[in-house]
Amino acid sequence: MPWKYLKVTAEEMKGLADAALLAAVAMGSVLGASALAQASWPRRSPAAGILLWQALGLAGGLAAVGTLVSLGLPGNHLGVARSLLHLGAIFPGAAFRFPVAFGVVDALPAMLLVFRLICLAAGMFLLASLCWVLIAASAAALHARRRQRVLLALLAHGDPKVPGALVVDYPTAAAYCLPGLRSRIVVLSVGTLELLGRGELAAVLAHERAHLRERHDLVLLPFTALRRAFPRSLMCADAHGAVALLVEMLADDRALRGRPARELVSALVRFGTAGTCAAPAGALAAGEGDMAARVVRLLLPVRPLPAAASTAICLAAALLVAATVTLLII
Repeated sequence: MPWKYLKVTAEEMKGLADAALLAAVAMGSVLGASALAQASWPRRSPAAGILLWQALGLAGGLAAVGTLVSLGLPGNHLGVARSLLHLGAIFPGAAFRFPVAFGVVDALPAMLLVFRLICLAAGMFLLASLCWVLIAASAAALHARRRQRVLLALLAHGDPKVPGALVVDYPTAAAYCLPGLRSRIVVLSVGTLELLGRGELAAVLAHERAHLRERHDLVLLPFTALRRAFPRSLMCADAHGAVALLVEMLADDRALRGRPARELVSALVRFGTAGTCAAPAGALAAGEGDMAARVVRLLLPVRPLPAAASTAICLAAALLVAATVTLLII
């Protein structure tokens, strides 16, 4: 089949342009995540930093999938989502003809057809992989929490020093919470009760209840899933570590409402010097994250970002996701 029969329609050019834009969004998200991991401003406003991390992760994943799917489809004028409904109409014939519904060439070289099929398969595989790791991480967390609740029902008990919390007879310091839709539990060890004073215990309880109330486990879940799926990826490890630290700082801020900072600082220092037991899977612990960075932030508080700056960051995050979704559906 001679190459002179190859025709490129306006729809084909638009599809290539959309793929290029989506690839730029994907690369920009990776570069933005690398820069954000090194930035210091998120510690001034953890909530804005977490929102931007979420936007970069979502936009980057959608853009990567969209780039591959756009390259795999011959023309993007129907939009990626609608074109997927017509995949069954794509078939290689003797002359590699495509359906007229796509408005493409009468004959397409075999190499280009193979390239498109590979890109399409890679895009669908990437989408399925991202969905699977998120589902698997959610299932693992739910299973671990269910198992912990069964064990706590057998081993834990209440204590008047910490009303509303459960205490386990364990000598090492431990303080963590088990999130859930209905059952939300704060767990302390006997070692923690012996280590901390009344005010310090109250600060730790306020910290853990902030995790439960604001469902910080859901914030961490996508980043935990990516870290487990790609354990050797430095970028995934940096993203998870940065978001985990911001989540702890956000809970610290909530715990300080109506309480002096010295109580929480003292509790964190005691945890750091005594050594804490690692939290079980699916739990959030008061001693997680970079303890030194959290203590310094509490001892030398910095002013939060101005309202205008925080609003601009939130708008930029929303615009990034909205632009990516728009490129996928138009």
